[in-house]
Amino acid sequence: GSRLPKHDLRIASYGTVDELSAVIGLLLTEELAPSLADSLQSIQNDLFDVGADLCVPGEAGQKLRLTPKYTAALESLIDAANADLEPLNSFILPGGTRASAWLHLARTVCRRAERIACELAEREPDAVNMEVIHYLNRLSDLFFVLGRMANDGGRGDVLWKPGGGKHGDAS
Repeated sequence: GSRLPKHDLRIASYGTVDELSAVIGLLLTEELAPSLADSLQSIQNDLFDVGADLCVPGEAGQKLRLTPKYTAALESLIDAANADLEPLNSFILPGGTRASAWLHLARTVCRRAERIACELAEREPDAVNMEVIHYLNRLSDLFFVLGRMANDGGRGDVLWKPGGGKHGDAS
């Protein structure tokens, strides 16, 4: 019910969540397994709940608040996805398939949304539902795992080679 400047942390937090939803929308234009597309559409819907939660601070927004059930659903998806992945022995670079690249972009936007929400929670501790921060943290992990799945279960991951760039040996 109040007006805030466009650069306010609260607006930046739910604006970044909206940006994340748009990245997922682009990802959904790729050919994806139906179960993955369904999960992403469900997450996209959840992100509107996240935005609504962030939009209305404290007691004023009690009608729609994220609950631990949202985060638990992500945990289940992470566990299921991790079960089929190749072991990870190196850092990986975003890339491989187009879907994997989009998932890594979603991961980075999600991490930014989490950082902004954390800063907002530090500034206004009683006005931010901490479950939003837990959800965003686990969601970024899910995007990482799904990015590996989109690279043939991790077999097509692009591995980081320390000093392996063209300028790695520059003196």
